[in-house]
Amino acid sequence: MLACSLLSSGSKSAKPATKAAPAAKAAPKAEASKVAKSQLVEMVADKTGLTKKQSDEAVSAALEVILEAIKGGQSVGLPGLGTLSVKATAARTGVKPGTSEKIQIPAGKKVAFKVATTLKATL
Repeated sequence: MLACSLLSSGSKSAKPATKAAPAAKAAPKAEASKVAKSQLVEMVADKTGLTKKQSDEAVSAALEVILEAIKGGQSVGLPGLGTLSVKATAARTGVKPGTSEKIQIPAGKKVAFKVATTLKATL
């Protein structure tokens, strides 16, 4: 968007275009390193000797249990990984990006993740 507005205004500076290009290249790399559920199912099947169908059922069941606990307001501890918990957020005043208009953001809830110290030490 920034590069587009600079080009339309007649500016011939190459600096904004070079700054925007690395950011655009970084996004696909992050997606490539993401483990999809199907890949997770295959990894569990390989580690446990279960069939892919059994592994899919086990992964799906584990995810459902975790989601139900979080929706119920409980914390979920995943040994060696971390803890998922529900945190309350206070009402606050924010700013609309396009108009700089002040808006009131209502109180709500968010999911927080605290990394386990064992995992943090290995990174």
